[in-house]
Amino acid sequence: MRRSALTGRLVQVALGTLLFAAGCMVGQQAGTERTLMHVFAFTPLEEATEQDFADFHAATAEMVEQIPGLRRAWFGRLLQPLPSSGPLREYGVAMEFDNVEALRVYADHPVHRAWEEVYARVRVQGTTTLDIPGE
Repeated sequence: MRRSALTGRLVQVALGTLLFAAGCMVGQQAGTERTLMHVFAFTPLEEATEQDFADFHAATAEMVEQIPGLRRAWFGRLLQPLPSSGPLREYGVAMEFDNVEALRVYADHPVHRAWEEVYARVRVQGTTTLDIPGE
């Protein structure tokens, strides 16, 4: 039980760090903008190739150009792996949207559905996801 409490605390600290980092990204934008950050961390597939990751990076960038309300997207290896109830989350994506409605458009957009197929080639099923609306 003691190990479980420690793991739970580590997850809380890691999520707090992720929230802080996302807040810093939003804070660096224009002071009066109220956008939404969609942030998620994932575990990479061991068999994912460099080309799979290059395709994922390109597909992520293409969504910004093709989905209304999606302003920016970041992708990369986390500075510190994020504990989870399963394997460590080692990579992360942050997407900035105009608002909650833009996130809903993204969720049902055909370009997002095609992106999910590319994403599936680089990650173990399951993510740690946060949606942070600006205030």
